[in-house]
Amino acid sequence: MEGSRGGRAGRRPPSRGGPCSGRRAVTVAALLLGGAAAVAAAPGGPAWVAPLLGRRAGRAAEAAVAAASAAAGAADAAAEGQRGPPPVRIGHGWDIHRLSTRAEAGQGCVIGGVEVDCDLGVVAHSDGDVLYHSATDAVLGALSLPDIGQLFPDTDPEWRGAASEKFLEEAWRLMDERGYRIANLDATLVLQKPRVAPIKDAMKENLSRVLRVPLPYVNVKARTHEKVDSIGEGRALSCHVVVLLERK
Repeated sequence: MEGSRGGRAGRRPPSRGGPCSGRRAVTVAALLLGGAAAVAAAPGGPAWVAPLLGRRAGRAAEAAVAAASAAAGAADAAAEGQRGPPPVRIGHGWDIHRLSTRAEAGQGCVIGGVEVDCDLGVVAHSDGDVLYHSATDAVLGALSLPDIGQLFPDTDPEWRGAASEKFLEEAWRLMDERGYRIANLDATLVLQKPRVAPIKDAMKENLSRVLRVPLPYVNVKARTHEKVDSIGEGRALSCHVVVLLERK
């Protein structure tokens, strides 16, 4: 009869393979191999089981493993294709420059876009703004882009004495065209001198302006290096910046 168990119409259609079909095949093959091995090892077991275990069952297991690997690979590829841009990205930037006299450096000391009132100069190809350089690298790093030295090499005469705001502007442009904005930025200046407490607010305002981010989402801290190494001896200054980007 058409609806009977034995009839063709009553049979279930063959199931389609999915991401787990390969794993089911491996499980079945493993059970078959385990059963055959048990029979072969039993006292008085049939002599034909061992050759079968070495030939047919072995080939079945290899085929099952291959099927499982292919299924898993297809599932991974599908998941990768469905994954969109991450909702947030984190970047870290660090920079250090040597300090000297203004005469040797050929320029003054600029930090966070502010000309510091001191007798020191930053030895650098550009204006040597460690805060802007670190912030630029933090944004580029969060976007998985080349670092500031690759985008603006110190071997290029175009950047000789350049204002580092240009670098930070470019980092913002690259971030904006990829659909991100600054969620927050935290900077830590590490220097024995010059003193930057009087210009902290001005540095924060500059970062807020260049990166188009509300002022409360930007922070600038400063600490000495306890007179340790070149920074502590006042022969260098450095900066760390951590930035969190979010999708617009």
